[in-house]
Amino acid sequence: MRAEADVEADPAVGAGSGPAPASAAAPAASPIVLRRLDLADPLRWLALGWRDFTRAPLIGLFYGGCFMVMGWALLKVFEHAPAYTLALSAGFLLLGPFLCLGLYRVSQRLEAGEKPDFGDSLLAWDTRTAQLGIFGFVLLVLEMLWGRATLVVFAVSFEGMPDFKGSLLALLDPENLAFIVGWGAVGALFAGLIFSVSVVAIPMILHRQTDAVTAGLTSLRLVLTQTGVMLTWGALIVLLVVLAMLPWFAGLLVVGPVLGHASWHAYRAAVG
Repeated sequence: MRAEADVEADPAVGAGSGPAPASAAAPAASPIVLRRLDLADPLRWLALGWRDFTRAPLIGLFYGGCFMVMGWALLKVFEHAPAYTLALSAGFLLLGPFLCLGLYRVSQRLEAGEKPDFGDSLLAWDTRTAQLGIFGFVLLVLEMLWGRATLVVFAVSFEGMPDFKGSLLALLDPENLAFIVGWGAVGALFAGLIFSVSVVAIPMILHRQTDAVTAGLTSLRLVLTQTGVMLTWGALIVLLVVLAMLPWFAGLLVVGPVLGHASWHAYRAAVG
């Protein structure tokens, strides 16, 4: 290495000068390189996600079915706690990378020219349990704070918990404008934070021997340095998931796994 060669060539570093300092004896670890992305890249990731889905459709449909069932569960929650449903629904969109570990493993196997296995996808978390657990806990805390902040907005906007009569369309009433603005501001803050720290973090933890903090900071650095591309990617995710939710969440059967596979390719394209 260059650092070692410099030490050997330096006459001042000898037997009488004591051991060389650690910085001279070994080179510093290379920083994680982020590749330059293009605004058209998110569409390419979606195309690659669709390709992976068609190459392992049964595995993808299983995870898509899980997303669909979770959507139905949200409807049940809405019947009893509409305020929590608003936060949980938004969190459901943004915690997708953590829920898609099995799909990341499938794309990883396909990328390596291997045949994906359903059991292997289910146990994708097993090799990086500690770091994934730490990162999952951070996301859970953020989600709980989001839910609590939403309840505060409800509390200051209404006298008691409002009755939406089973429909979120009641929120569009002009009398609720202050609530809509407040809820939107709180949602944008937490949504942006969760998306920023997680957009490539979990596939990075799965793929590399890296810790949760490094993965989260790398994801945040990607969003801050290539904001336009990542905003485009986030907008596509939200748009596709919302459209997939309209027919009783049935669209998530396909959209969910395709976005999961596409998120793997987003990570592979962005992180060198």
